[in-house]
Amino acid sequence: MFAQLARPFFAELDATMRQVVSRIPEDVPGFAVMLHYALGWSDENGLPYHQATGKRIRPLLLLLCAQAAGGRWHTALPAAAAVELLHNFSLIHDDIQDNSPTRHKRPTVWKIWGEANAINAGDALFSLSFCALEGLADSVAPSTLLRVWQIFNATTLELTRGQHLDMRFEHQPTVSVDEYLSMISGKSAALIAACAEIGSLVGSEDMAVAAHYAEFGLNLGIAFQIRDDILGIWGDPNVTGKSAATDILSRKKSLPVLYGLSHSPELASVYQRDTFTPADVTEAVALLDRLGVRDYTQQQETFFYRRALAALENAQPRGEAAGQLMQLVENLFGRAY
Repeated sequence: MFAQLARPFFAELDATMRQVVSRIPEDVPGFAVMLHYALGWSDENGLPYHQATGKRIRPLLLLLCAQAAGGRWHTALPAAAAVELLHNFSLIHDDIQDNSPTRHKRPTVWKIWGEANAINAGDALFSLSFCALEGLADSVAPSTLLRVWQIFNATTLELTRGQHLDMRFEHQPTVSVDEYLSMISGKSAALIAACAEIGSLVGSEDMAVAAHYAEFGLNLGIAFQIRDDILGIWGDPNVTGKSAATDILSRKKSLPVLYGLSHSPELASVYQRDTFTPADVTEAVALLDRLGVRDYTQQQETFFYRRALAALENAQPRGEAAGQLMQLVENLFGRAY
C-alpha cells in the first residue's frame, strides 16, 4: 500500500535529487560513487543498484503536505530532495558514531571506504541538501524562501542536539522519561516536523497554517519513535525484519526500558550484569511485562498520535492529498507488533 501511495512522487523526486548530486564532479575518483551508494543508486563499484535503500517517508510527507495545504507538490520537489539528502547525511554519520557495520542489508559507507571518507561523504550530502533548496527560488516568495531556510537551519541543529543526547545517554546512569522525549524530539521528530512545516509553507505560503502542520509532524515523529521502541522489544521478527527484543539485547535506553528501570530495582540489577545472555533478555522482558510497561508505552504512543491528528485537523488539509496524508499515517502505525 505504501509503494502504491509513493509511486507517483518518487520518480520526480529521484530526478531532482540526481540533478542536485550531479554538482559533485564525476572526474574526482570515487567521490560521487560514495554518495550514489549511500542514496541507493549504485553498488560500491559504481554499477547501478536496483534495490530501494529506504522508504523515503520524509520527502513523501513533505510533498503531501504541500498539496494538502493548497499548492502543487511539484513545486516542493527541491525541498523534498533537501530533506532526503539531509536525512542521508545523518545516517552516514550515525553509522560511524554507532559503529554500525550494515544499513539496509548492505555494508555502511564507512565500512567500505573508511571513517574519514565516510565523514567527508556525509559532509557533502549535508552541503548538497542546502544546494537543493536553491531550487525553490523561482517558485515561492523571497519571504517564504527565507522562512524555509530558517526552519531547515534550526532542524539541522536539532538533529545534532538529539544525536548528542542519544550518545550521552549511553553512558549516563539514569535517564528520565522527560529527557528521553526531549532527545527523540530532536533526533527523530525534528526532521518530520520540518517536512510537514516546509511542505505546507511551500504549498500555502501561510505561516499560521504551517505552524499547525509543524505541530502535526512533531507529534507524529514522537509517536512513530515510540512505536519503534515497542517493536524493538515486542515486535514480530517476520514483520520488523530483526530478532525479537533486539533493543533489550543491545541494552538500548528506549522508552519502555527507561520506564521499567525507574520502577523495578530488579530490572536495574539485570541491566547491570557484565554479560547479557538470551536468558537475561527473557528475564528482562518478563519483568517489563509484569510491570505493564507495554501498556504504558502504547498509551504514550496514543497520546502523541492523537495530538498529531488534532493538529492536522486544525491545519484543515484539502483535496485528495488530505486523504493520502491520512493513508500515510495509517500505514506508519499499522505495523503489527
